[in-house]
Amino acid sequence: MTTPRSEPALVMDGIVAGYGGGDVLRGVTFDVPEGSITCVVGPNGAGKSTLMRVISGLMRPRLGTVTLRGEKLNGKSPRQILELGVVQVPQNHSLFKDMTVRENIDLGGYMIRDRKLVATKMDAVFDLFPQVRGWAEMKAGSLSGGQQRLVEFARALMLDPVLILLDEPSMGLSPLVLKSVFAAARQMNSGGATILLVEQNARAGLKLAHRGVVMENGTVRLSGTGREVLEHPEIGELYLGGAVKQV
Repeated sequence: MTTPRSEPALVMDGIVAGYGGGDVLRGVTFDVPEGSITCVVGPNGAGKSTLMRVISGLMRPRLGTVTLRGEKLNGKSPRQILELGVVQVPQNHSLFKDMTVRENIDLGGYMIRDRKLVATKMDAVFDLFPQVRGWAEMKAGSLSGGQQRLVEFARALMLDPVLILLDEPSMGLSPLVLKSVFAAARQMNSGGATILLVEQNARAGLKLAHRGVVMENGTVRLSGTGREVLEHPEIGELYLGGAVKQV
C-alpha cells in the first residue's frame, strides 16, 4: 500500500441527510486522506449506504458540506461529481453481461473524446490487472462474481479517478475470492488511487485500510488508523466478535 499523504482528498463536515421526514446521517464528520484506503464499518442501518449516496450526488444533504480537494460538492449532479473524479463501484454487479470485458471497460472512458487516449488508458489498466486482459474478449456474464468485481475495478480506473468509492465489494464472495478482490484494491491504491471503502466484513476491511471509521445510528462512533479501530476493545466486542490482538 502507498503511504497516504496528510492533506485530505475528501472532507465530510457535519452531514445530515435522510429520506422523507427522517434523518439517517446525523452530523457525520470525517476525512479521507489523499492516497489512503479509508474503510467505513458499522452494523446494518448505521447509514453507510446513505453516506455513499451523498458523496456521489444521488442524495443532497440537508446540512453540512462535502468537499473534494477543496471544491464543494453540495448541489452538484452525479455527472458533475463524476467529471470531478469521483467514481463508484456499486454493491450490486453493474457490468453489461452480453458485452465483452473489453467493451465494458471501454465504457468506463465514455467521457473521454480522444479514442487514442482511451486505448492508452485501457492498456494501462490491463497492465495493472493482467488477469483482466486475459478475459478481454469473453462475455462479462460468463465470469464469476469475483472476476466481474475485478473488471468493475478496471473500468473505474479509466477516468483516472481522484476518489474511488467501493460499496461492499466483498458482498456474496467466498473468503478466497475476497482475498483476491482486496488484493486488487491494494493494487489500485499502490497505483495512486484514493479509496473510500464501505465494508460489511469489518475485520477484512480494517486490515486492508490505513484509516478506519466506525458508524453507528448515523453518527461516527470512532475513527483512527485501521489498526487502532481493529484493536479497540469495545469496537471489537460490538462488531468484530472480539478485539484483534496483534503480536
